[in-house]
Amino acid sequence: MAASVLRLASRRCLCLRLSPGSSMPHVVPMGTTAKEEMAKFWEKNIKSQRPLSPHISIYEWTLPMSMSIIHRGTGVGMSLGVSLFALSALALPGQFSDYLDLIKSLSLAPALIYSAKFALSLPVTYHTWNGIRHLAWDLGIGFKIPQLYQSGALVLVLTVLSSLGIAAM
Repeated sequence: MAASVLRLASRRCLCLRLSPGSSMPHVVPMGTTAKEEMAKFWEKNIKSQRPLSPHISIYEWTLPMSMSIIHRGTGVGMSLGVSLFALSALALPGQFSDYLDLIKSLSLAPALIYSAKFALSLPVTYHTWNGIRHLAWDLGIGFKIPQLYQSGALVLVLTVLSSLGIAAM
């Protein structure tokens, strides 16, 4: 009996809330449309003779700005590289060992192999070290300007050293 009374009361409250007239009693119609707002915006910009938007060439390139762009680029590049590698592994005939044997049969110079390994490890190590730097930022560490430059330089040094170490393996 109590469940029936509760259900009936709940239905009445729900019906009152969902009825078209009472669902939004305090809504005020908008005074202007988006088109009118944009017209006001452009009129104000034309009167004040502001440029359309700042171009990237007017900014002085800083280390944090460059590292942010490179971090995004290495992330996109590695994602594309892994996807391409996976698709080629599915589409190409033969086993992975066959392709390794093909590369070994080319008798490439050790300097060329070392350079290729360095080039492959550089974006991975950079993205890793800079990701650790971002994790420190998530903890609220290193936001002062001198610390930004110090952590940036540390990331670059660690990137080169770890890439050289990986390439030497």
